[in-house]
Amino acid sequence: MIISLSTTTLKKLLFILLLGCSATIIQAQDWEAGGWIGTASYFGDLNPNYDLSNPEMAGGIILRYNFNKRLALKLGGNYGSIVGNDAFSDDVFQRNRNLSFRSDIVEGNMNLEFNFLTYEHGSKRNRFTPYVALGISLFSFSPEAQFNGQWYELQPLGTEGQFRGQEYSLTEVALNYEFGLKVDLSFDWSINVFVSSRRLFTDYLDDVSTIYPDKGDLEEMRAPISIMLSDRTLNGSGRIGNQRGNAQSNDSYAFFGIGLVYNFARINCPSF
Repeated sequence: MIISLSTTTLKKLLFILLLGCSATIIQAQDWEAGGWIGTASYFGDLNPNYDLSNPEMAGGIILRYNFNKRLALKLGGNYGSIVGNDAFSDDVFQRNRNLSFRSDIVEGNMNLEFNFLTYEHGSKRNRFTPYVALGISLFSFSPEAQFNGQWYELQPLGTEGQFRGQEYSLTEVALNYEFGLKVDLSFDWSINVFVSSRRLFTDYLDDVSTIYPDKGDLEEMRAPISIMLSDRTLNGSGRIGNQRGNAQSNDSYAFFGIGLVYNFARINCPSF
């Protein structure tokens, strides 16, 4: 038996097919995933002028859920190294203070993104957009300093006279500020370029914040190495109560990166 379909019926079936295909694409396009590489920079008591000349390597993963063509939720996990050194500074006070540190940063974050332009994978008109993002991070750090060729963890040494059990926490929360650019390479792949900064609620990312402690108390409470790493001044000015850092301004760090992101949509509707 041969079934004959009218032109109107064929149009209805084609419309239903396209509608279903579009719905499938919209659902599939909700998720993207990828990774990024770049650099990390530290800003704080050992780098108060936001010098970007001493970056360290960084990288991470990206998982993004697109609510629509303008809004997205991005989850991420990042790793980076940061360094600070008074020897990098032209300031007389810093060079005499003679402190330095390094630290690894490990963080998980969640950001809400807003695209300035309509952004749609596979579209020739809407294939790129600048964007901004705000969010929150949970990160861990552990500043270390080198003395006589050996690296020491600074937090357990209480270099500013912290009592045992009252040391600063090595796990903290931060606010995220991000600005970037998304560009489609194809329907499947896109490039993300960004700068992502952190506002911290700690001033001890570099183990420097307040004043020099009493060396007698420090020797009694801690190991002798605590004194060595607490006061490394070139002229011996690290006496009790003298300024060691600036507690009025918390530290911060930033990532600069480029990422490759994969779009999970796999069904392509025909164009007419």
